[in-house]
Amino acid sequence: MKIKVLAKTKAKQARIEKVDDVTYKVYVKEVPEDGKANEAIISALANYFSIPQSNVQLLFGKTAKQKIFLIL
Repeated sequence: MKIKVLAKTKAKQARIEKVDDVTYKVYVKEVPEDGKANEAIISALANYFSIPQSNVQLLFGKTAKQKIFLIL
């Protein structure tokens, strides 16, 4: 399934808010440098969906706030 993610970096607390069936707001503490925030988002999504991190793939938006992920 493909989902849209609105990335919120430098948050005080890591959390995920479901906006609708395919859109999620993901708050992470990491800064958007050297892919640290993307790794944190992948980890958060894997925990949220109770799947391994290898089943979460970033398709589009490596450097954007709006991203598209594939959840296997």
